Amino acid sequence: MMTADNQTFSAPINFILTGFTGTKESNIWMAIPFCVMYIAALFGNALLLFIILTQQSLHEPMYLFLSMLATADLLLSTTTVPKILDLFWFKAGEISFVSCLTQMFFIHFSFIAESAVLVAMAFDRYVAICNPLRYTTVLTKAVSGKMGLAIVTRSFCVVFPVIFLVKRLKFCRTNLLPRTYCEYMGIARLACDNITINLLYGVAMGVLAFVLDAVLIAVSYVLILRAVFRLPSNKARLKALRTCSSHICVILMFYPPSFLSYFTYSLGHILPDYILNLLSHFHLLIPPTFNPIVYGVTTKAILNRVIKVFYRCYSRSFLLS
Repeated sequence: MMTADNQTFSAPINFILTGFTGTKESNIWMAIPFCVMYIAALFGNALLLFIILTQQSLHEPMYLFLSMLATADLLLSTTTVPKILDLFWFKAGEISFVSCLTQMFFIHFSFIAESAVLVAMAFDRYVAICNPLRYTTVLTKAVSGKMGLAIVTRSFCVVFPVIFLVKRLKFCRTNLLPRTYCEYMGIARLACDNITINLLYGVAMGVLAFVLDAVLIAVSYVLILRAVFRLPSNKARLKALRTCSSHICVILMFYPPSFLSYFTYSLGHILPDYILNLLSHFHLLIPPTFNPIVYGVTTKAILNRVIKVFYRCYSRSFLLS
């Protein structure tokens, strides 16, 4: 195990995740909401994927993108929360350098993929409302599949260089990582090298994943609102807006926590470390936990299917008893 000294080395054997400094006595209790939200995220997203895959009527572009969103949420939460619970309950903060890089890759990959999926869903809503007669010809299964492949390819190509940008660094200060998970800039700041390139690439990732995608979504909704207010009746306007309600809720649950997490380092001189650490977890917990709930409640086709699944399970358990 490497500790803080003046020795320079290519990479530490491992990192030590320190978690919420200053609140160690309450870590066990803090783990409870993390565990509950993780179980809810696993169950909700797995159920959503099961319903979409097994229901033929849901094999449409909107539900394809929704299944990609659920997959990204599962990947994000499963990559991070089990290690966080391990740290809180068993004080097992040690993580190997390779495992840390792997976790870092999947965290950022899931992030960028989810942001791109939200853009694709905004485009889906734009076509459905602004060009409803052309919806089936514009968003065919082939086009939707290519969009899905583009999302995965973009996410991989953007995040993959991060691994090499971290591996090139030399570490000589400490192997104590003041987080509960491995994050790109958190690791880079432990290096004794010049990390200007790392900082610039981190900014570029943020601009691509958040600013550019957010702008594209905003443009889509400007065009959607313009089309909606041209509709002849209030009933038609409300119906059109209702089809966007779940997507808007998911956007509001994804981007504000993501922006907050992205700027936590710049708030270090304003807020205590443990508060910044807590804020940096919102983007890991809120979207995976609540996205399936939002779509399950607001999407009639999914809600009806969920009710049928639970009714069948209840009927079988009743018959067996």
